[in-house]
Amino acid sequence: MIQTTTKPSSVKIVGTQILAEINKAESVESAANQQLIRSKILVALRKEAKSYLPRRLSFLAEEHGFSFARSKITHSSSRWGSCSSSGTISLNIGMMNLPFELIDYVIIHELCHTRHMNHSTKFWDEVAKFDPHYKIHRNELKKYSPYI
Repeated sequence: MIQTTTKPSSVKIVGTQILAEINKAESVESAANQQLIRSKILVALRKEAKSYLPRRLSFLAEEHGFSFARSKITHSSSRWGSCSSSGTISLNIGMMNLPFELIDYVIIHELCHTRHMNHSTKFWDEVAKFDPHYKIHRNELKKYSPYI
């Protein structure tokens, strides 16, 4: 929500909303105000991601018989997730802007990397076992950006 004010511009999280109070002499589009808004969005998404993504990752791993060493929440501008050779699955906070079926696709994709550290035919066959619509989800994902 955006409101005008006579006070200095500020942005805060109020419950589940981000409230931007922009000084009436300034523009919401100014670089400074955009940075204020972006920083609060990042805080809110990180909090939401830390609450949701590790639980969903653990649920899907258990449901489909995968194991992983640990998980991390990141903010990369270029990738949704990754899986290291040591079994660490990293998930991007930007995933919180995705529809749930695409969140699950990314998680399943990364879980499959715990068994196949490449994008071979065996890897995609494994993804297809747990997400029969992965080709649709993969194409849909291209409409979004992990950059916030």
